[in-house]
Formats: sequence, C-alpha cells, structure tokens
Amino acid sequence: MAGRGFGGEAGLLAGHDLDRPARVEHSDAAVRHAELHVEDDAARHEARRRGPEVDHGSGAGDPPVPGDRNPGRGARRRRGGARRDRRRVRVQRRLGKEDDGHAEARERPDAARGHARLGQRGTGLSGVEHGRRLRGDSVTGRAVLAAALCSSAAGAQIYDILIKNGHVLDPANKRNGRADVAIVRNRIVRVAPDLPAAHARRLIEAGGYYVTPGLIDIHTHVDAHGAPLNVNPDHNALRAGVTTVVDAGSSGADNFEKFRREIIDESKTRVLAFVNIVAAGMYGPAVENDPKQMDAAKAAAIARKHKDVVVGIKTAHYRPADWTAVDNAVKAAEESGGVCMVDFHPQPGREYPELILKRMRPGDIHTHVYGRLIPILDKDNKLQPYMAEARRRGVLFDVGHGSGSFWFRIAAPAVRQGFLPDTISTDLHRNSIMLPRANLIVTMSKFLNIGMTLEQVVERATVNPARAIRRPELGTLSEGAPADVAVIQLERGRFAYLDSGRGKLTGDTRLRCAVTVRDGKVVWDEDGLAAADWLSTGPYSNFR
Repeated sequence: MAGRGFGGEAGLLAGHDLDRPARVEHSDAAVRHAELHVEDDAARHEARRRGPEVDHGSGAGDPPVPGDRNPGRGARRRRGGARRDRRRVRVQRRLGKEDDGHAEARERPDAARGHARLGQRGTGLSGVEHGRRLRGDSVTGRAVLAAALCSSAAGAQIYDILIKNGHVLDPANKRNGRADVAIVRNRIVRVAPDLPAAHARRLIEAGGYYVTPGLIDIHTHVDAHGAPLNVNPDHNALRAGVTTVVDAGSSGADNFEKFRREIIDESKTRVLAFVNIVAAGMYGPAVENDPKQMDAAKAAAIARKHKDVVVGIKTAHYRPADWTAVDNAVKAAEESGGVCMVDFHPQPGREYPELILKRMRPGDIHTHVYGRLIPILDKDNKLQPYMAEARRRGVLFDVGHGSGSFWFRIAAPAVRQGFLPDTISTDLHRNSIMLPRANLIVTMSKFLNIGMTLEQVVERATVNPARAIRRPELGTLSEGAPADVAVIQLERGRFAYLDSGRGKLTGDTRLRCAVTVRDGKVVWDEDGLAAADWLSTGPYSNFR
C-alpha cells in the first residue's frame, strides 16, 4: 500500500492513472474551462446564506433537508474514471452559481509553493492559500477539483458525500458558521451554505454538530510492532476524529523502514513520523542514553530518504547532564530539512532556559510543556519571563499529555496567564489510553474546561499542528484539500477529567466525535449520521 502517505493519497479508482501526461493535460484544460464558464452570483445566495441558527449543545440532529429536484432531468454520468452509480438520481437542471467565497477554489491548487510558520500568523499565508498549495499529490487534487468545477459549470454536480447543516469550524480559513461540506472521491470540492441534498450519493445530516478538519495528533507512539508502549493507530485515532497522527520517535534509523512497511503503509490513519536520534529507537534506557547510538548523519539520511512521511527528528529520555542528545537531534533536523521535537528533563548543568533560548531553533517543538518537571512557573505560580522570550524566538510548545506529562496545577495557571499551547497532542501509548484518558478529543475537552475557547482548541488540533510539521495541505477544509473531516458534538453537563497525577477537574463541557471521514470514506459513525434507517435499506446479508 505504498503511497498512502503524502506522496499519493489513496482512494482513486483502480486503472485511472492521474499522473499520465494526457490526464494532466486534460485536468489543466478542465480548470481553464471552469475558470471561464463558472460565474459568480453571490446575490442569488444571500437569502440562503441566512439559515436558521444551529443549537450546538442540544445534541439532537436536525432532520435531513431534501434538496430541490427536477424530475425531468437525469443525473449526468461522471467522467474521468469516476465510478458510475447505478441508482438513478434526479437532479436540478442547473446548480446555483458559485458564491463569492468559492471563487478562491478556481485558482490552480499548485499555483505556488511554500507555507506559513506558526510564528508568522500575522503576515503568513491564509488557510485558503495553504489549501491551494497541495504538496506531492497536486495532480490528484487538481484533477478532482477540475472535474467538480466543470460539472458545476455544465449544470449538474454529484457529490460522493455531502455533510449538511453543520456548524463549520475551520480556523485555517477563518470559517465559523453554518455551511455544507461536499466531497468528491478523496477531495473536498465545495464548502458553502445550502448545497442541494439531492446531489449527494451519501448524506451526513450534521445539524447540531460542529464540522472541523480531521484532527492532527503530532505526538503519538503507534509503531505497534515495535517498542512495548506503542499502540495501533487505527484502533485509537479514528474514533477520536483524528485522521493524521505523527509517531514521535518510536523508531530510529535502524528500524524505521520496518515501521514504515508494517504500520505507515498499512494504516487507514495517515501516519507520519519523527525519526529518533537514537538509531535503535525507544527501546529502553540502555540504548536511549548511549551517545554511540546518536549518529546525526545516519538519522538525517533516513529522514531524507523517507521525506514524504518523515517530518523531523525526535530526542527523548536522555538523562546524562550534557547536551549530546539535543545537539545531535538538532543537527540531524538541520541536515534533513525537518523540525526537531524535544522531550527534555532538566538537570543541573543542563537547564531548561538554555534549551529553549539557545539550543532549539525557531520552529522546533518542546513537548510535555505542562509536565511537572518543566519550570514554566515560578514559586508564586507566575509564568517565567523566559517562556515569553522563547515564544518570541519562534520555539513551539506542545502538550504531549501522556501518562505523566500533563498536570492541571501547571496547565491551568499558565492558560489563565495567556500561555496557551501552540499544539495539543496526546503522547498516546499503552499506559495513557485508559488513565488518564489521554486521547485527543478528551485532551481537547480538558483545555476547554480550563479556559480555552472552542475555536482556540480546534485551531491547536488542526491548522497549528499542520503548520508545525510543515504539512499545510492538512488541517483545513479548503476546496481541493484531502477529504479528512471530523463531525464533533459539544455536550453540556457534568464531566470529570483526570491529569497525570490522577487529580480531578470537574467541568461542564465535553467534546465527542460522532463521525470521522478519512480520505473521502466514512470510517467512524457513532451516531449513525451517515447511515440509512435499517427499515429502508432493503435485503442484505452478513456474508460476503
């Protein structure tokens, strides 16, 4: 299953090679045709934009809204290798014109390259611009988006999945309101209010729910056939709305390729990785504290070889009071063009301020920032001045909850003083799944209950981690982006949360993932939002 990572998103029908020159030329022509013939008509949609307010806390989904139909017209067959639906679908003679927000999607998604760093929020690229600049699989994104635009121009567009009437929360594009999300194959092709339900092969009625980009967890341990703490990504990520996980250094140069064959290439979840500076990976203190295992050139070489799935270098669990592990990890990250993630325990002679003010580079990530050994607060629970200074330098701060690295007595005062994490992650492994329940949707809920807003929490689990690992095509609902989506419910009530010391926080809100769409496929549907009532499904068999 090679190519399941960034280099080529899975999900296209077999036998249709979008990399062939003829098909590339056709997709380019399709984009040009769509640009010429799809008009803007925002005025026609102004009334429809003013839909009823959604009750985001009730938990009760609104009934499906039927789309307008014209019985005199049959559905056009889709072209360019898309599968033919044998059902007859009656559609409108012509879709409504594009609204002004969709004009962005007509530009070529690979018109330019580059990405914004987290530290450049004010002047960096917008999320829409990031969505256009798809990496690696730009031909795929271009072809799917071109086909969608052309079918809209021709008068009939059929969506494989339509998520309707949800409250779209997409910080990358500054979207925060009711809208529908349309998917064709494995791409998002339209985000706008009041898309016709009659044009959907599969309808997800999301009234009363939030619709976000698929969540990104940049600190996990999912090398399930490797180190003993690791877990299977598909069993733990998808049900929490997580469509992309980053393994944080479970494997090193000596065993990364085995990890790729057995886990990365075989998972439904998109799995990326930090390569451990220790060649043997996370296999205990004997190797993790051995400087002879820390060959920067060797780690950089494996990272460059697998740059489609490797995002950087990781160092962790090094106990001697010197900078060998950190310096070698930073060097390997520099040589391979990636970021460095640091798990750090201060020692006399190896102090925390020196790490974040001198040793780490702008864009490098310190994880476990709310751990009890990290001196981000002084004796009066005031934020240390060097934390703000390090943030100005561009160092990023990640949660990395885990079983021992998240404490309310540190996180809550820091958040109250305005020191929010740049990214929210779990450090998911065998010991953190059950207690203190450190999957991503629960970890996000903890931050909701210590003072962060829903928008801030979603931002730190979508667009921020995407930018931190330099994958701007992820964490967004931009037209042309991979079809990774989470449908989330915000529940009100009385809920208990635990930290790493088993301290309890009682809160009044909780996030729960109802539906996960990964690569254009529904892979989790706890509330049955994507399912038909069993009485209307007709005969079926449990046997294949």
